[in-house]
Amino acid sequence: MVKRGWVLGILALVAALATGCTSDESPPGPGSNLPDGAALLRDSSATTKNIKSAHFTLKVNGSVAAIPVQNAEGDLTREGGASGAAKGTVKLTLMGQLIEGEFVLVDDSLYIKGPTGGFQKFPSALTSNIYDPSAILNPDKGIANVLAKIQNPRTEAKESVDGVSAYKVSGKVTKDVVSGIVPGVSSDVDVSIWVREDNKQPAKASVALPGGAGKSATVDLTLSDVDKPVSITAP
Repeated sequence: MVKRGWVLGILALVAALATGCTSDESPPGPGSNLPDGAALLRDSSATTKNIKSAHFTLKVNGSVAAIPVQNAEGDLTREGGASGAAKGTVKLTLMGQLIEGEFVLVDDSLYIKGPTGGFQKFPSALTSNIYDPSAILNPDKGIANVLAKIQNPRTEAKESVDGVSAYKVSGKVTKDVVSGIVPGVSSDVDVSIWVREDNKQPAKASVALPGGAGKSATVDLTLSDVDKPVSITAP
């Protein structure tokens, strides 16, 4: 069960980087008048620092040794203890077995429920070292920090994400920034962020990571229902 908790920790930390859904990507054509990528990310970082809660969906495309998660969905909030709180469902492969279950993180404790039985609780002394949900919405080390430190950002297109108009901005994030929230990353990564046109919140991101068998992989995640009231209690 400790290993399952560790995997959920990786899941949430990856979410801090990778804010899926699909969109019809099209590069800007001649005469396109797209806003400056650096300015978009600067505004988005400032806006994201004030986010208190959000719903997320996560999908891993390909195989990443350090991330055996296939998909996940849940709610995040900066309330519910010093580390915030989170709850949702996750589907992952662990030790060759496909596992689907629920998780709840609140008051610095982690609860996990597998396909059978009820929730099992892990003590805060353990969970504080393997999962920090505040890393996702934390204004200093979470999504806002990553947005502020994307190098050489360029606006590539204007697209629709879940029916919302957004600008796609791509760049690179150094391994030092990434390793603080995604343990095991040993190189810089390419990232694309979709910044909402209306309120500059991050709607989606796609992070490229080295995959298995020499193939590339991506982690895609969307944020929605930003600042919608979220109540998370211990099961």
